[in-house]
Amino acid sequence: MKFSNIYQYILVLLAMFTGVSCTKDFEEINTDPISYSSGNFNPNFLLTSAQLNYTGSTDFAYDTWRANLIYCSTMMQGFSTVISYWAGDKYILNEGYTSAYWGTSAVGAYTEQVKPVTELIEITKDKAQYKNLHQVARIWRAIVMERITDLYGDVPYTDAGMGYHTNNYYPKYDSQQSIYAGLLKEVEEASAALGNDGGTITGDAIYKGDIGKWKRFGYSLLLRMAMRLTKVDENTAKTFAQKAVGNTMTGNGDNAFIIHDESGGRVTQNRNSQVLRGDGGQEHFYVRWSDTFINFLKATNDPRLGKVAVTRLYPDESTKDKDQNPNAISAPSAQKGMPNGKDLSGIAAQDIRQHPSFTSFIDYSSPSPGMIKRTGPTFILTYAETEFLLAEAAQRWAIGGSAAAHYREGLKNALTFLGQYDEAMAISETEADQFAGNHPYNAANGLSMINNQYWAHTVTMLDFYETWSNWRRSGYPQLNPVIYPNNNTGGTIPRRFPYPAAEALTNADNYNAASSSVTGGDKLTGRVWWDK
Repeated sequence: MKFSNIYQYILVLLAMFTGVSCTKDFEEINTDPISYSSGNFNPNFLLTSAQLNYTGSTDFAYDTWRANLIYCSTMMQGFSTVISYWAGDKYILNEGYTSAYWGTSAVGAYTEQVKPVTELIEITKDKAQYKNLHQVARIWRAIVMERITDLYGDVPYTDAGMGYHTNNYYPKYDSQQSIYAGLLKEVEEASAALGNDGGTITGDAIYKGDIGKWKRFGYSLLLRMAMRLTKVDENTAKTFAQKAVGNTMTGNGDNAFIIHDESGGRVTQNRNSQVLRGDGGQEHFYVRWSDTFINFLKATNDPRLGKVAVTRLYPDESTKDKDQNPNAISAPSAQKGMPNGKDLSGIAAQDIRQHPSFTSFIDYSSPSPGMIKRTGPTFILTYAETEFLLAEAAQRWAIGGSAAAHYREGLKNALTFLGQYDEAMAISETEADQFAGNHPYNAANGLSMINNQYWAHTVTMLDFYETWSNWRRSGYPQLNPVIYPNNNTGGTIPRRFPYPAAEALTNADNYNAASSSVTGGDKLTGRVWWDK
């Protein structure tokens, strides 16, 4: 079913739960038998909505644009740009941008992700025909909340999305420690409860109701959440990682992603694509791969380089979208990354045009056209990520098998998964296996190898939220901070997003308690609980 059609059904939810019975037969007599109500609404549509909105909000993907791309992608030196309002790799605070993911009363993660999936959990509770849907909703709420708490720290969790059911419109901020305890519990229980006797899921835009894949997704997510705690609660991290061992994804066929379409316009198109193809500005011409990323791939003759990067994609600043150059150059030798922290100010130390690498903007590498199709996938969680995390668990605690074997499997599949973007980007199993064999695991610097590759893989997934989270957790790769005048961090890479200023007005008591307890202060240099 097209996403645009699904959204029409979801709008019906706005009219639910209306009407008061005055006589015994009043409601039955006055109910249109073909209209939707709390009794006949199909909750599967709520799952579709929550899944799609996880890939970007409906307000022209401002959360994706600002949080994932402007901040996370450039802070992590996946992308680089000279666009003045891209504040990420200048370490400058733009409160409107850092609060975009949290959102407002109309859009954002709490409104468009937490609210529908929480409602889905509530209306499927204790209904046998929706047992599997209920468990998937619990898992989905966990991945939604994981990203929110990873970005901000202590956030509304227990009360979040429950306003309709509890009449509490001023949710408390739960501590991140308690949030992670809740997330681990929810995902473990829900994953174990999924089964063939739990009913059919029809609103699933990711796995089309495949319960086996959802179980493996759940345990893979459990592993990722567990590994988040390695610096702050190693015993819990090890305990839950052990529970995931043997139950996680088994190949790229288990990768979780949503394929987009163009029929619903901005609502259903790929969010990263909209921005990187220049729908909102000049990102198509001025956003390029960072030299940190390109040089990482060049250092080992990584076959991904010839698939994810091209030069001369747009002949000039005015061309975009369908004017992509069909003869863009994909040869690895032609690729060149743009340094981070540069602009067009005319100041010698800052202006990219005065940098030794500069020849022309079209000579810096852009993302391959296959990665930024409007109908392309948004990747959510992959087998390669899972294998890298299993390699780290094996390295740290000698659980789950061989670190070397998991690392090799992760590296191979971090290459071959590119074919899920576009057939033209596919790397063969033979080439991937040969590359992995030529770059074997070395336990002496194992954590560095694992997490450097995790960084490279999540960069190619365009999931820079996860890139930033794992960098904060692991410390890898060892990125060199940029030097930019009048930054807000003292020249260090940011560690979290400050709370939205609007919270001080709409939820003042809870906001004040949370902001005052942030380690390092409620600013870019503050730290979330697990980031010790």
